[in-house]
Amino acid sequence: MNEPQGDATSAPPSLLAVFAHPDDEALASGGLLAWCATLGVQVSLLCLTHGEHGPDQRKSNLQNATTLDVVRARELREAAGVLGIDDVTLLHHEDGMLPWSNTEQLQADISETIARTAADVVLTFDEDGLYWHPDHIAAHERTTAAVAALTGPPALYYVTIPEGTIRAIVAHADTVTPNVDDSVTSRTVLGVTNPDAFGTLAPRPTLALNVTKFTDRKLQAIRCHQSQLGNDALTFLTPESASKLLATEHYRRANVGRQGATFLDSLAADSN
Repeated sequence: MNEPQGDATSAPPSLLAVFAHPDDEALASGGLLAWCATLGVQVSLLCLTHGEHGPDQRKSNLQNATTLDVVRARELREAAGVLGIDDVTLLHHEDGMLPWSNTEQLQADISETIARTAADVVLTFDEDGLYWHPDHIAAHERTTAAVAALTGPPALYYVTIPEGTIRAIVAHADTVTPNVDDSVTSRTVLGVTNPDAFGTLAPRPTLALNVTKFTDRKLQAIRCHQSQLGNDALTFLTPESASKLLATEHYRRANVGRQGATFLDSLAADSN
């Protein structure tokens, strides 16, 4: 694999990933984040909420012991450690309310993190929010606005999960262990009940990365988010099946921010 571009005296390139909830980083971009960290890229993660209003798949006797926001914060840092991310910023914007929160403050928080990390590349959701999640769409909009407002901005990339990707993971789970519980109509994927929502009407990606060498680490990061994994199709993935079903990540270059080649282009060349 090629090293990121830069001479011996320059600082290593920097990537900032901006997501809405703990677990977004693992499923959406775990392969790329692990790959960049391995290559010496300075990888930072900004998570806008604690995901405190999300589903809680812990056993009932554990749900009262520690509040979900605390648990998910711990899970996020564990997943970041698996991916090789040392710099994690976790904010306290209300889960489920990002489109209706103080958008000026939200954008300011993103702008400040971009400046602090001196990001060369910023990564966030595409306009479909993976599966049209309002918080994800708000993160897309505020990150795009933050980058567009900067002087000398970083490059901006959007992540998406194409149609059929999550459906294939659910089909694999049903093949391994048929879902015979009549009370469960379908397996969830990190709380999402409709696997076909992923990628519906999403813009076409411009960059596909083969992250096969990092799917094991990506799967480990996903498994760190145990509070979100109940009757979840992801729990039936093995390193072998993950190397096929999680092997490709898709991104789209934004038309705002710095244009021209970035170190992600060298990764794309290594993906071929």
